[in-house]
Amino acid sequence: MRAKGNAVAAVLITLGGLASAAGARGAEPAASQVDPFVARPRVIVMTDIANEPDDQMSMVRFLLYSNGFDVEGLVATTSTWMKKTVRPDVIHSVLDAYEKVQPNLLAHAPGYPTAAALRAVVVPGQPAYGLAAVGAGKTSRGAELILQAAQKADARPLWILGWGGTNTLAQALLDARAARTPAEVEAIVAKLRVYTISDQDDAGPWLRREFPALHYVAMPSTQDGEEYYLATWTGISGDRFYRNAPGADFTTFTDEWVNANIRSKEPLGKLYPFPCCIHEGDTPSFLGLIDNGLASAMSPAYGGWGGRYVWRRPSGESRPFWTQGGDSYPGQDSSRDTVAGVDGQTYTSDPATIWRWRTAFQNDFAARMDWTIKDVGEANHNPRVVVNGVPGTEPLRIAAQVDMPVSLDASATTDPDGHALAFRWFYYPEAGTGIPGQPVFATRLPRPAAPGAPPPARVTVANTDRPQAVVTPKLAGIAHVILAVEDGGTPRLTSYRRVILEIRAAAP
Repeated sequence: MRAKGNAVAAVLITLGGLASAAGARGAEPAASQVDPFVARPRVIVMTDIANEPDDQMSMVRFLLYSNGFDVEGLVATTSTWMKKTVRPDVIHSVLDAYEKVQPNLLAHAPGYPTAAALRAVVVPGQPAYGLAAVGAGKTSRGAELILQAAQKADARPLWILGWGGTNTLAQALLDARAARTPAEVEAIVAKLRVYTISDQDDAGPWLRREFPALHYVAMPSTQDGEEYYLATWTGISGDRFYRNAPGADFTTFTDEWVNANIRSKEPLGKLYPFPCCIHEGDTPSFLGLIDNGLASAMSPAYGGWGGRYVWRRPSGESRPFWTQGGDSYPGQDSSRDTVAGVDGQTYTSDPATIWRWRTAFQNDFAARMDWTIKDVGEANHNPRVVVNGVPGTEPLRIAAQVDMPVSLDASATTDPDGHALAFRWFYYPEAGTGIPGQPVFATRLPRPAAPGAPPPARVTVANTDRPQAVVTPKLAGIAHVILAVEDGGTPRLTSYRRVILEIRAAAP
């Protein structure tokens, strides 16, 4: 990427995912689909690493969270910024540093893969730029790897993250189309979840056109980068470079902060370079896959560390997909969040769907860098959230009714390091509005009669800074309430829990 009352409703634990409108929609399954909760996603990264510093930055962070993923491929690709070569050797150089710290990481959390296991899935993708490098007889090891992974007998979705060009994915699906039945191709496509950092070659529009059922998250763009400033992913750190994020706090991306918290933690931190443009433009592609309690991988409309998107058809595109835009009015299928900035003023933007979480995800990054060099007793670890007696990170669904208060109790939440905990409950009005159609309950908020007035709140939340909160439904529909629990360690770490209320109208 370049310059890139106490009536407590029944709690339903969603082992099979939240109810969707797929049955009602039929013709657009990707539009209405809410995936089952998956704590450990399957992931393949396609990266034009070495074209500039930010891919290597993202790779450093990605490896720190690799214990939470099944990493099935690290594919070196081309892009509009590096058209004639791929650099798997640079991925290997980062893995060399990771190998030195992996034993220490395992002391802090289970599941970190060995460097050898990760090296085994480092492969080159298409060796040249875009669709010109795609065709019969042009397959690559990267394309083969993607196709093999997509055909595994694994019910979980397979996330394909596009940090550079996407022509290797295009080759994989072209190969599938040439050698398999239409039903087999359909099954392969249904397994994929693609999140690309804009369009960094000409394969993106082709993929979206040729495979209309493909679950695709992207902000379309020309290949010259001139439209990147519009993209949600710039909310990772693009405030100053793109000048597009008023209200964002840049503190945790200053050289001083990054040097102290990331680069100084050698040997892995030494491989986190200085940026040419922005830090980690590709990182939002996997931030939403981290099992932090926000569970935003279930639907791009939910919102989380990786941003929030809506289902719509942008101008010039052949079909709708998960992207930006929509109704400019709050709560009406818009991709923008309205949040308080560092100056206390209110801002509404697409980048805000990411930068609103920045302090938390940067502190989380810093803590994991500590894990590479510190003993368990010297480092901080995330709180373990329990809501209404239910531990874990999967969202809670609650059946509710207008004007009947719902009690939420997180007093059983603990901190593994014994730190004091601060609680914050908040209603997330935009979450879920990007799912089209009419599910069991309408998600859109009604427009107020007075022009310029804020939209009505579907719920109100009392005792927002205490372990026990009370949510009072005001309007029928679906409401997302988020609990953020921050510990008192260094750095301060935040864990979340999403509560989804399905609110019926008041009894007559």
